[in-house]
Amino acid sequence: MNIPAVSIAAVKAALIEQYADPVLRRRASMLWGPRGVGKSSVVEQVAGHYAVPLIDLRLTTIEPVDIRGAIFADEHQARTVWFPPEFLPGPEQPEGILFLDEITAADQRLQISAYSLILDRRVGHYRLPAGWQVIAAGNASIHGAISHDMGTALADRMFHFNVQTAIDAFLAHALAMSFAPEVMAYLKTRPDKLDDTQAQLANDYLVGASPRGWEDISNVLKSELSETAKRTFVQGRIGAANAAEFFGVLREIRAAVDVVELLACHPGPETAARLPTSLDGLYGLIYGLLAAIADTATLERAIEIVGQLPDAPARTALPVREAQTLAMELLLQKALELELETAVLASPTYRAYAEQRASDDER
Repeated sequence: MNIPAVSIAAVKAALIEQYADPVLRRRASMLWGPRGVGKSSVVEQVAGHYAVPLIDLRLTTIEPVDIRGAIFADEHQARTVWFPPEFLPGPEQPEGILFLDEITAADQRLQISAYSLILDRRVGHYRLPAGWQVIAAGNASIHGAISHDMGTALADRMFHFNVQTAIDAFLAHALAMSFAPEVMAYLKTRPDKLDDTQAQLANDYLVGASPRGWEDISNVLKSELSETAKRTFVQGRIGAANAAEFFGVLREIRAAVDVVELLACHPGPETAARLPTSLDGLYGLIYGLLAAIADTATLERAIEIVGQLPDAPARTALPVREAQTLAMELLLQKALELELETAVLASPTYRAYAEQRASDDER
């Protein structure tokens, strides 16, 4: 695919700007990318950004006539006419987004009707209102999904985005959606495990790791299932090999630090003695602290703990300063969401950290 890869965050920003331009809005956009990368959710977010209607058509679940509509004999006109389907917007909805998902996997006959909406913004006598934006999405053959080739005539009438998984963008999404801290810590240290589609295809595996899969794993970990059931569900979602490695790291993360216990410790030697000594434990602590913050007291204590990260009695060299910077940035972001930013700025620990960073930058 001769289209440069972009993150889902970059696609969202681009689509938001496209919708704001009345001329560009009339040109359809196509999102290419592997399963679970967030193509559907980002379209929903763009519609939510402008508070406009979103019509989501999963083209693999409907028939060609569903888009074309029903034919009816009009006795007054002495001819047959087409009635458009009710799910397509009428003049009473002047603006919105029409999302044609799984377009490359749809039946060829159905694609003809979908192409009409993209090329001409019409099907039969039905016309899409001028203020509507058409966005399509699908997989290429390289993504291991059912895919029909897209002709150059159609491709030439669309903006194309090659959406790829980016770990930083995914972790930002995971934080916003309150994923299980263990999942975020695991992917922070093993970003290659975010999406293993190519390995899945090479080994002819049925399932593998994907962004959508990790969201499911997060929900499993946060559930009330027994540990045995959790392991069974994780194996059935991302495969045996991925699950084995994940649970191995999960044991290390959970053994390395108890966030609740650490929050209750006194600053100083008592805290330092309980700081993690492994990389997995380090990031497990950071994301665990973020999940535990609920008020000013827990926020201030979390900042104190992060300030003591250099005191961790690590057995091997760890990227403590890098982790500390990440943690402080995430804590500040969390504080802004909870409207507790004054607690961060008033923290002696945070001020000392900021002064040290400023001093390091001047050198």
